[in-house]
Amino acid sequence: MATGIELLVAAALCLACPPINDTLPPDLIQLNEDGSLVTELPMDVEAASVGLDEDAPIETLEVIRNKKEKLRNMREWINGKHLRIATLEDYPLSYTEMLDSGTRVGRGVSFQIIGFLQEKFNFTYDVVVPQDNIIGSTADLDRSLIEMVNNSLVDLAAAFIPSLSEQRTFVFYSTTTLDEGEWIMVMQRPRESAGGSGLLAPFEFWVWILIFVSLLAVGPIIYMLIIIRNRLTGDAVQQPYSLGHCAWFVYGALMKQGSTLSPIADSTRLLFATWWIFITILTSFYTANLTAFLTLSKFTLPFNTVNDILTKNKHFVSMRGGGVEYAIRTTNESLFMLNRMIQNNYAVFTDASNDTYNLQNYVERNGYVFVRDRPAINIMLYRDYLYRKSVSFHDEKIHCPFAMAKEPFLTKKRTFAYPIGSNLSELFDPELLNLVESGIIKHLSARELPSAEICPQDLGSTERQLRNGDLMMTYYIMLTGFATSMAVFTTELLFRYINGRHEANKWARHGIGRTPNGQSVKPSRWLRGLRRLHSGDKQLLGTSTHAQNVTPPPPYQSIFNHGGEHLNGGQQRWRQAGKEHGLILGGNHNVAGVRRLINGRDYMVFRNPNGTSQLVPVRSPSAALFQYTYTE
Repeated sequence: MATGIELLVAAALCLACPPINDTLPPDLIQLNEDGSLVTELPMDVEAASVGLDEDAPIETLEVIRNKKEKLRNMREWINGKHLRIATLEDYPLSYTEMLDSGTRVGRGVSFQIIGFLQEKFNFTYDVVVPQDNIIGSTADLDRSLIEMVNNSLVDLAAAFIPSLSEQRTFVFYSTTTLDEGEWIMVMQRPRESAGGSGLLAPFEFWVWILIFVSLLAVGPIIYMLIIIRNRLTGDAVQQPYSLGHCAWFVYGALMKQGSTLSPIADSTRLLFATWWIFITILTSFYTANLTAFLTLSKFTLPFNTVNDILTKNKHFVSMRGGGVEYAIRTTNESLFMLNRMIQNNYAVFTDASNDTYNLQNYVERNGYVFVRDRPAINIMLYRDYLYRKSVSFHDEKIHCPFAMAKEPFLTKKRTFAYPIGSNLSELFDPELLNLVESGIIKHLSARELPSAEICPQDLGSTERQLRNGDLMMTYYIMLTGFATSMAVFTTELLFRYINGRHEANKWARHGIGRTPNGQSVKPSRWLRGLRRLHSGDKQLLGTSTHAQNVTPPPPYQSIFNHGGEHLNGGQQRWRQAGKEHGLILGGNHNVAGVRRLINGRDYMVFRNPNGTSQLVPVRSPSAALFQYTYTE
């Protein structure tokens, strides 16, 4: 029932379809049911062929007959023919072996293809190799494979030869492309991701730059906004913080520390809260990403493309006389931009056909990047993996010391090559096309490999432990902090010494080099004595060797009044010297002191004529000690 409905629907659709143009070209080749050619076309077909495009590439019956005749003649010619086939040592695609009898036999994918052609066309062959294992080019033609083919010393070059523009003038490439050759970079597996590791890994370079800029800019911005707000509003309650306090608040918030600043104004509070919210979000992202970067084993290789090799001037090695070398040396090829690296000795082309030697000598020992075609790279890494696994069965980091880039270094079509004018291409290429389209060549290229990827970039099964390299930035920060503190400490000592010498010389110029009772005292020692008087430190004051010889200062209470009639002559001179040189201020300076609580002690703060501030203790114990020192 369903079949009948489907037929009705199909019939209805066909009735709605436009008429089909069944016009056929003249001399169209048709086949009978048994596969034979139809030699005569119906008259209606010839009549319907009027109006066909004359430029259409149509093979007439005569052309087909000529081709069949030519192919039959070539089959008869090659039957029992003995050919000379040249090849390259390019494992696993093509290589040779010497038998005990001294006969050279071909191996690899190329000669598996040749074996298929041999079975079908019944020919025999000898294998020859060029004196140098190179493809050859215009400037490198001597002793090459291209020279043998160009001079017709061989009938065929059975190797996966990259189709390069310069070689087309010497040989005829097969019309059937065997594969799309890809040359891949192999390098040492990096100990850390190319995106960074350690403390700087969570953020990229420009994020760190902006964070550093914000640390430098937010403090002055908050300071300026507070100043502008106070000037516009005239608020006397909210005292503006100094620039240093604002800068330390920004830094302390970043380090998750508290702050002694307690703003009163709402706008100032919002400024502080905004920075706190920003730092909270920033540190949350940083902590989460830092955990991921330090524990995951996923790597980003430092060299993934040709541009990475070029911009970083990375040394690389490849096969001498291979497709990579000629693609670099040829002007109109895609890799010609690397030509200057050859001149600067960054590129090495080795004659060694042993890939294992190149991997160990150049990559493992010297850190080069090895450029090789994909089938050879896969076989090489797989064999190295099997060997290392026999040494250490469980440690995957030992199994896979090398990593392979995913982006191809070079991509070229690869074919067989024939001498110019050879007809073997017309006989062999259709059969090669069948092998390519059926996937047989691709299967043969990867037949020795497992289905799983060999040593991928992401070794997901390994547990990554933190190394000193991950914490190196922590060590740098600690050393930088200690070095900076030592530099600041040294600077403080230097400025202290310079300021002390400057003040002592200034006192000496004004005659303060003698004590009030006439004794000669070194300026620096007299200065230290005065500093000890104002510090309120009993131990320091007690150690003054000249305190007994100094005329006692005026009573402590007289510093805060406008009188001084009860002072004796020495005390009057002591006070007058202080007034003249801005060391001790009394009421005669018409400058009011301000009472401040500093470090838990009460002080009167006076402004000296030279602009500096001076502290005088107010509390009774300090005042008594201040008075007792010069009266006992």
